[in-house]
Amino acid sequence: MQTGNAFTTPFGRRSLSLGMLATQAQAREIDPQASIDKWKLFRSLCEARALIGISDRALVVLNALLTFHPQPALCETNGLVVFPSNVQLSLRSHGMAPATLRRHLSALVEAGLIFRKDSPNGKRYARKARAGEGTEAFGFSLAPLVSRAAEFEMMAEQVRSERLQLKLMKERVTLLRRDIVKLVELGHEELPHIDWSSEYKRFRAVIDNIPRQAGINDLEPVVDALECVQLEICNLLEVKLNTKKISAKESHFERHKQNSNTQHSSDLEPGFRKDQGQLSESGAEINAPYATRQGFPPIRAGSASANAEIAEAKPVPLGLVRQACPEIAAYAKNGIMKWSDLMGAAVVVRAMLGVSPSAYEEACDILGQENAAIAIACILERADQINSAGGYIRTLTDKASRGEFSVWPMLLAQLRANGTHVQLVPPNEGDGE
Repeated sequence: MQTGNAFTTPFGRRSLSLGMLATQAQAREIDPQASIDKWKLFRSLCEARALIGISDRALVVLNALLTFHPQPALCETNGLVVFPSNVQLSLRSHGMAPATLRRHLSALVEAGLIFRKDSPNGKRYARKARAGEGTEAFGFSLAPLVSRAAEFEMMAEQVRSERLQLKLMKERVTLLRRDIVKLVELGHEELPHIDWSSEYKRFRAVIDNIPRQAGINDLEPVVDALECVQLEICNLLEVKLNTKKISAKESHFERHKQNSNTQHSSDLEPGFRKDQGQLSESGAEINAPYATRQGFPPIRAGSASANAEIAEAKPVPLGLVRQACPEIAAYAKNGIMKWSDLMGAAVVVRAMLGVSPSAYEEACDILGQENAAIAIACILERADQINSAGGYIRTLTDKASRGEFSVWPMLLAQLRANGTHVQLVPPNEGDGE
């Protein structure tokens, strides 16, 4: 332990403080059998640097001091005082300037990591042992490192725990950001009648207030706010899940596929027949299968109201579509001359408007291929007024599946919006190949 006086004082004009005496008093209580791996201890000091209150340059000097201790373990029996010259200490501190070196040595002393054991003349050396006497060294004592090893290890563990907690908190924020953005995009497509922009603004208000160097205390309220936004969005979407069973083909995990061949079998023109929408010879039932496919009940003749319904159930003339929706002709190779031209152009426009393949395929199944193409043409005419074309076509499909939608009113409304009147088309014009 210490020889001579209980406390040592610094040489020359260096000041003495009660903290220095407390460090020496703590060092006197070292267990003679205690042995600490100096490099493991140094790693703990590096991790707990912020809690200890020392700079990285001071740790460079401490690392150099440890290299002057000949053993890998710090223990009382091996001696805990190192006595390098300033020149050698500077070399092992990566060529640190003498004034900088002295400043960081003082910082290590003030932090209680080392203390000075100065000789009578202020030089650093070790007195050779005489027979039966121990060696006494003057320089820097590393005893505080041994006495406070458990404390430093606890600090390092606290820093590691906080670092892990911060990492998990940042991961949680990242997951919540991703989930909210994708849920809002889904809501725009599936439930276009809901004001999703307000939810997105709330989300951005939380994200924009995150500081650049966010800590745990900064991220905890952010996570709480994002979880509230996510919960409200999920509640809105659960209404859709409870009213409609999502089929496997609507899964958003499948890749977006677009076939540039516009003559695919699913896009071919329908086989219109001359007897579609007309009375049968018996006058009993009017084209029941076709009317049912369009979302109308089978119509029977015999009254004025029935005749009006018959007119509505008739297939739409292609010429009427050209009058109401002239813009889609620009997406056909040779204009809209037959139904296959219209449906080929609808496939191109569908991709341009952002309507998913699954949504358009479902529309073709429910509305029919020709009516789905007419709906796409009408949506194109009002593309600047429709926020989500995909959500709009799905809404029309849902209504058609319940018998609440027909393309006739939609087409006539578009004619009125264009400021044109219905022009009579010869019976065979535009309905053939």
